[in-house]
Order: sequence, then structure tokens, then C-alpha cells
Amino acid sequence: MLTDLLIRAPVGLLPVVIFLLVLLYMDSYKLVGLHIILWVILAGALLPVAGYWLNGHTIAALGWDLPAYSRYAAPIVEEGLKASVMIFLFRTNRIGFLVDAAILGFAVGAGFGVVENFYYLYLASDAHIAVWVVRGFGTAIMHGGAMALFSVMAQVLTERSMKINPLLYVPGFVLAVTVHSAFNHFPGTPILTTLGTLLILPPILLLVFQKSARSMHEWLEVDFDEDAMLLEQINSGEFSSSKIGRFLGDLKQKFSGTMVVDMLCYLRLYTELALRAKGVLMMRENGLDTPVGQRTREKFEELRYLEKSIGKTGILAIRPFLQMTRKDLWQLYVLE
Repeated sequence: MLTDLLIRAPVGLLPVVIFLLVLLYMDSYKLVGLHIILWVILAGALLPVAGYWLNGHTIAALGWDLPAYSRYAAPIVEEGLKASVMIFLFRTNRIGFLVDAAILGFAVGAGFGVVENFYYLYLASDAHIAVWVVRGFGTAIMHGGAMALFSVMAQVLTERSMKINPLLYVPGFVLAVTVHSAFNHFPGTPILTTLGTLLILPPILLLVFQKSARSMHEWLEVDFDEDAMLLEQINSGEFSSSKIGRFLGDLKQKFSGTMVVDMLCYLRLYTELALRAKGVLMMRENGLDTPVGQRTREKFEELRYLEKSIGKTGILAIRPFLQMTRKDLWQLYVLE
């Protein structure tokens, strides 16, 4: 029996992990660090506990039979739990492009699927090997794929927004629930459902990675030039006659001279770090990775100090000259 368990366990648990490793390998920019991947997998792994409790109470409250519940209600509960982790990542600027959205979304689903399969392995360790093929290659990858699709859709709809309207998460959530529900609608043909999952999801994610790579390359080129021009203006001897110099001169009527100097320092430091981040990403695109030095870390500390010094009002005052979209905040997170 132990031998059978040792055979079934890898079939049920490893496919989704291997799939995630393949996605990480395909990320040429290395956008997602190991620490956040592990954090997200752990968060996803804790969700089945909440899902077990919520599903139990919901099915009792609705009074549905198990097949109907698994097709229509369980997908809403489980995808809602997984989506909560992704929404936190979006709101804290941990996601900037389709690639990291897809990887982190799949990681949440991978954590969820592995723990769910481990639980079923505990309950039915003597089940036929075909059951674990379906659960390993089908159910677990469906959990990861559905949340990857939610994340990609959310990123597409919100990437130009600084503050995300919660309604923009709805289309991706509906898509994830639909995929999950469709998978649960065919319990009589598990092998075919598993094959369908494996034939549909990988090509979709491959297209996402290709589109994201092109989008990121274009963004790096355009924004790098804009940041370089702004930094050149700040450091030039004719700064006071430039547009930004005149703007800061006007701010002296509303803020103290010391505050305006801090604003200028913040603007210069923020732009330097943005350029540094884009440079690191460009090097990763070409297969090189440079460690972040102590000087860069000191700049982040100085940036945080200046942010507190000038306050929210000061940040809002100079914001027209700051590249401060979600992508720009994300790149600083990647660098830091």
C-alpha cells in the first residue's frame, strides 16, 4: 500500500508544481522573485481550509445536492477566495505586466490545488491511479489556470488605472468561475475534461507571455527616454528656465523654500531609481542580471524619508512630473 501511495502522490501533487516552474522559466525578465512566489503559494495553500468551512456552511444554507453545488456555487466560493489574494497584490502594486499576473495567479491556484489534492489523497489513498491523473493534470491545473485567467483579465482592464475600480475585477472573476464551473459540469468524462484543460490553457498562457514581452519591451524603450530627458532637465544648468523649474518656482508661493528643495530632491531621486529599474529589466531581457548595490538601497531609504518630509500634499503637487502609474510603482518594487 505504501508503494501505491508513493506512486499516486507525485501524480496528484507534482504536475501543477512543474507547470508553475515552466511558467517561471518562460519569464525572461525574471519579474517574480522567489520570496513572493513562496508567499503566494502559501497563501493559496491556506485557502482550502477557509473553503472547506465556507462550502460546508453554504451548501447547508442552500440545501442543494452536491453535484449542483459543485457546478454552480463552489466555483464562486473558491474562485472568490483565490481572487482575494490577487486583489491584494494588485492593490499593493506587486503586479505590473501580464506575465507576473499570470504567474502569481497560477501560483495561488497551485497552492490551492496541491493542498486540496493532498486532502483527497488522505481520504482516498487507495483510489485508482486514473483518479490521481485527473486530479493532478486536470483539477489542480484548472485551479491554477482559472486564477491565471482572472489575473490576466484584471491586469488588461486595470493597467492604465492608478486607483482600481473594483468593478474592473468582475469580468475576470466571471471568466474564472465559468472555467471552474465548466470543468465541474463533466464529472462523467474526467479524462476528456483533463485533456481539454491541458490543450486549452497552455496555448492561452503562451500567447499571454508573448504579448507581455512585446508590451514590456515597448514600455521600457519609451519610458526610459522620458525619464532620461527629465533627469537631464533637473541636472542641467538651465533648470530654472525649464518647464519644471518654473513650476517649482511657482510652488514657493505655497510651500516653504525647504519644502520645495525636498520636492526637487524627491523628483530627482525617484527618476534615478526609475531609470535604474528599467536598466535592470533591460539587462534581464538580454540574459544578464545585476545585483542591486548598497547605494541603491540607500537611495530607497532617502526616498522614503523625503516622502514623509514633503507629505501627501507635496507628492500631489509634483505628481504631474512623476511617472507614477501602477507600472512605474511596480518597477520600483521590483528593484527594491
